[in-house]
Amino acid sequence: MSSNVNINTGSNTTVSPGGLPSRRNTELAMLVFAVLIPAFAYANVGLAKDGEIPAGMLGYGLGLGVLAGIAHLVVRRWAPYADPLMLPVATLLNGLGLVLIWRLDQEPTITTPALGGAMAPGQLMWSTLGVALALGVLIFLRDHRVLQRYTYISMVVALILLILPMFFPARYGARIWITIPGVGSLQPGEFAKIIIAVFFAGYLMVKRDALALASRRFMGLYLPRGRDLGPILAIWALSLMILIFETDLGTSLLFFGLFVIMLYVATERTSWVVFGLGLSAAGAVAVASFAGHVQSRVDNWLNPLATENGAVTETAQAMYSFGSGGMLGSGLGQGYSRLIGGIAPKSDYILATVGEELGLTGLMAILVLYGLLVERGMRTALAARDPFGKLLAVGLTGAFALQVFVVAGGVTGLIPLTGMTMPFLAQGGSSVIANWALVAILLRISDTARRPAPAPAPSPDAEMTQVVRP
Repeated sequence: MSSNVNINTGSNTTVSPGGLPSRRNTELAMLVFAVLIPAFAYANVGLAKDGEIPAGMLGYGLGLGVLAGIAHLVVRRWAPYADPLMLPVATLLNGLGLVLIWRLDQEPTITTPALGGAMAPGQLMWSTLGVALALGVLIFLRDHRVLQRYTYISMVVALILLILPMFFPARYGARIWITIPGVGSLQPGEFAKIIIAVFFAGYLMVKRDALALASRRFMGLYLPRGRDLGPILAIWALSLMILIFETDLGTSLLFFGLFVIMLYVATERTSWVVFGLGLSAAGAVAVASFAGHVQSRVDNWLNPLATENGAVTETAQAMYSFGSGGMLGSGLGQGYSRLIGGIAPKSDYILATVGEELGLTGLMAILVLYGLLVERGMRTALAARDPFGKLLAVGLTGAFALQVFVVAGGVTGLIPLTGMTMPFLAQGGSSVIANWALVAILLRISDTARRPAPAPAPSPDAEMTQVVRP
């Protein structure tokens, strides 16, 4: 009898001891381009307006580069497995937004003291605070699952943020701002979209099995049970209250649409989507029939070329801007979007400046950047290992995508204008801070999802295996 002894001293596992590649160097290389592109755009505006490179170009480029560099180092240290595309895309959009606002600040007709003066310095300060908040989230929020503990607390906080503007005077026909002495005006709804996503993720993770049950089938759709209609009816009623008392069409659409998206992802029932869209349409038609501010926006959408007090509407001016831009645009600093009037070119209609001065090509490039950020968020949701992380990633990404669609659709005439701000691009301190926090949470979820599982501890009984063959 002969024997052949095979000794295996290693553990049988598919996890590489070195872990998964972090791709942080790829992120760093893309951040360089994310800083250089806005810097060259800044120089382009100066050459177009004054025939020379602006004096602040070096300071702007260095400032944006320092912010991007610090953010990269924090991600490398505290979230080494995070998605490598989110930070560069957010940095590029934020940088281009600062350039566009500074470009519009050069127009005396829309930069008067009555209209707030130059807004680029303030937007740069808010952007810095937004990046700082994002870094704080990455450093102190080590595990996104901690947020699940605050499911119902987040609901209370979100409701308080949504109700607060009712106690402050309306501005531009809507009650969506609160005024803090020494700070200025803030939009609580921008922060509420993040907090309400935390509540929906925690709530739906527990209730999704009950909500997925159906009582009957009608016209190919599984209708939800009567007892399960409570949550969606409550959210529908709350969104209507926001729309009625604050005349805030944008937040209402975002709030209700976010819930329907997350409900569909949690239950996989198409009937919830159809039912939710029906409720949304019915509520919007009902409110538009008696709310003057909402009705005027619907009228401007239906009749954009109508005149108001002898002047064309802002919607018509935006259409003229897009039309005059053509495929390649007139060039940065050489458009006439200032004719839209007021601060609208810097906020609601900033995409009109993009369409006129960068053309259809530039506008599509901006929308592709937004689409890429949404795609990476959904990819993060697919990669998440826990149901709460999946739902939270879907909720945050869905809120971001809905906001982009609502704003872009309103400016281009696809849907009525809602008054929301384009994330990272438009002027607005609350918006840029909240969206940086949103990106930070997605980075944390993606880091957890991509992080390799720890290798199992070797078993003492498996240290040596002997195979004896005759």
